[in-house]
Amino acid sequence: MGQKLTMEEMGRLSPEEYSAAPKCPILVILDNVRSLLNVGAVFRTADALRLRGIVLCGITGKPGHADLHKSALGAEETVDWSYCSDTLDAVRQAREEGYLILSVEQAHDSILLPDVAQVIDTERPTALILGHEVHGVQQAVVDASDHCIEIPQYGTKHSLNVSVAAGIVLYTISQLYR
Repeated sequence: MGQKLTMEEMGRLSPEEYSAAPKCPILVILDNVRSLLNVGAVFRTADALRLRGIVLCGITGKPGHADLHKSALGAEETVDWSYCSDTLDAVRQAREEGYLILSVEQAHDSILLPDVAQVIDTERPTALILGHEVHGVQQAVVDASDHCIEIPQYGTKHSLNVSVAAGIVLYTISQLYR
């Protein structure tokens, strides 16, 4: 077994270096995610993958809350974020900016995550929408999306925690841009 790396050996970017570094062209849109811990975990994932940013919509909590900071561990200070009261407005804005719009949702004709490369054009940015912990992505937002992405599941539960789903999908899609 190997010795754990020290922080210095990991060569992490400083906040200033992170700010100046090129970003992976993925925008996360959180549609009414109620748990601040989940929101913080998505910030941390976005920081780890150096994503373009996050749009917090509806009831989704914003940085400044202790529970969000508890799971984000400071990533809310490095990742670009904005707030939009209506998720559909955020989707319209992303579409105007040229983003491919993908919702993470179980839907008719959804694309299984292992097949997502079939719809990703790495010359175009991607906006990925994740929804409420119980209700998922709003149907109107699903309707406004280009595609739905579904994570194959093999157990008795029908869903994953939103921050876990975010980590799986964001890592998978970000690797297509690397």
